Amino acid sequence: MSNRTTVTEFLLLGFSDVRHLQVLHFVVFLVLYLISLLGNLLIITAIALDHHLHKPMYFFLMNLSILDLGSISVTIPKSMANSLMNTRSISYSGCVAQVFLFVFFASTDYAILTVMAYDRYVAICQPLHYETVMNRRACIQMAASAWISVILYSAVHTGNTFAISFCGGNMVDQFFCEIPQLLTLACSDADLSEVGFLIFSVCLASSCFVFIIVSYVQIFTTVLRIPSERSRHKAFSTCLPHLIVVSLFICTGTFAYLKPTSSSPTVLNLLVPVLYSVLPPMINPIIYSMRNKELKGALSKLIGWRLFSKNKMSLFLLQEQFHSVSL
Repeated sequence: MSNRTTVTEFLLLGFSDVRHLQVLHFVVFLVLYLISLLGNLLIITAIALDHHLHKPMYFFLMNLSILDLGSISVTIPKSMANSLMNTRSISYSGCVAQVFLFVFFASTDYAILTVMAYDRYVAICQPLHYETVMNRRACIQMAASAWISVILYSAVHTGNTFAISFCGGNMVDQFFCEIPQLLTLACSDADLSEVGFLIFSVCLASSCFVFIIVSYVQIFTTVLRIPSERSRHKAFSTCLPHLIVVSLFICTGTFAYLKPTSSSPTVLNLLVPVLYSVLPPMINPIIYSMRNKELKGALSKLIGWRLFSKNKMSLFLLQEQFHSVSL
C-alpha cells in the first residue's frame, strides 16, 4: 500500500509551458472533441430513429459510436482543463479511473470490431443463414458479452497496474494516465502476475486479430467469386469502412505500445497517443458514413428534419410577431 501513501497525485505532461500555446492546445482539442462528439451522436441518433437501420451491422456500429464517445471523453476533457487552468495535476483516484475507463472503452471497441468482422463474414459467406445466425437475441448477447467480459478484464489490468509501488516520481510522460508510462515509475520490474496478465492480453489481442484476418480472407475470396460486378461493389462497400477502421485502430495502437518508451519526454511521445486516442473516434463516423448509402440517407433525413423543424419554428414565431403587431 506504499504507493497510496507516497503518491497522492500524478503530474501529466503538458503540450507547452507557454500560455498562448496552452490556449491553442485547448482550442484545437476542443474542436477535435466537438467534431467527434457531433459525428458519433449523429450516428447513434440516426440508427436509433431510422427503422431501416435496425439491422445487426448498424446495431454494432451504434455500440462502436458509444464506445468512441466514451474513450475520447476519458482523455481529452482533462487535458483541456489542465491547459486552460495552467496545471498538470491529476489525483491518484482520477488516474485510476482514467486508466480503467480508457482500457475498458478501447478493449470493448476492439471486441466489437471483432464481432463486426464475424457479422460481415456471415452476411457475405453464409447469406442464407444470416437472419438465423445474426438474430436480435444473438446480437444483444454478443454485444453484452463484449461489454461485461471487458469490465472484468479492465478491473484486473488496472488493479495489477496500481498494485505496484511508485517510487520513480509522479511525473507521467503523457497527457493522460497511460499504463506503459505508469510502469516506468515503478520501484522494480513488474511482478509475475502483471507479466502473466500482459502475456494473456497479447495472446487475446492476437487471437482477435487473427480471427479478423481469417474472416476477411474468406470474405474477399467469396466476393471475388460473385459474377455480378454491381453485387461485388456492394459487398466491398459494406466491408471496406470496417476494414479501414480496424486497420486504423490496430496500427496506431500497436505502434504506440510497441515503440520503446523514451526516458525523456519527446514530441513523438505526445503525438502517437493522439493518433490512437483521438483520431479513431473522430474519423470513424466519417469513414462509415462516406460509403454507406443507407447511413448517408438516414443522416441526411435527420439533419434535414432538424433544419426543417428549426425553419418551421422561426416562421411560426415571425407569423405570431406579425399577427401581434397588426393587432
